[in-house]
Amino acid sequence: MKVMIVDDHFVVRSGLVASLELEDDITVVAEAERGEEAPALLASAKPEVILMDLQLPGWNGIETTERLLELDPAARVLVFSTFARDDEIQSSLDAGALGFLQKTASRDDLIAALRRVAAGERSLAPEIATRLAGLKLGPAITLREREILSLIAKGRANKEIAAALGIAEDTVKRHISNVLQKLDVSDRAQATAEAIRRGIIRVES
Repeated sequence: MKVMIVDDHFVVRSGLVASLELEDDITVVAEAERGEEAPALLASAKPEVILMDLQLPGWNGIETTERLLELDPAARVLVFSTFARDDEIQSSLDAGALGFLQKTASRDDLIAALRRVAAGERSLAPEIATRLAGLKLGPAITLREREILSLIAKGRANKEIAAALGIAEDTVKRHISNVLQKLDVSDRAQATAEAIRRGIIRVES
């Protein structure tokens, strides 16, 4: 099994490489510390599974997963995160990840999850699957909507957003209307606050 690790912490990546390669049939073929590095590595290293952290500088793990699936719809992603917030788990799965595992999991659980995802199977801890089944999180925020939310958070007007993304201003307005409905809020300020609260966007300090 060829694995690519996307995690911004060198020590975490090093530990994962050492642990995973104790298995005779697992090889780490690529490492990325930023999401922006992942598409080129996916194309060159052709991993069978991508082990994806959520908290990354630049593109977060959800956005990186979406972009990798756009590049290769057959890509198989296992999100490996410190946290397990319901909305982040659901957003990861909506983005195309096949599994979600917390970093507190045992090595055996990690290996088992990687094998399931490599086989194209969904991998969720039973307690996470039970929690998600009881939730009504609403429609997922798309990649374009996340881009627009990020620009709104920076104080950009609709005309500026349209210019930055190369789309019509009417298209921006339509996306914003959809976002307000999906987040169940009434204005841009509330949308920004709710998107930050849910981890959909992150405001750089």
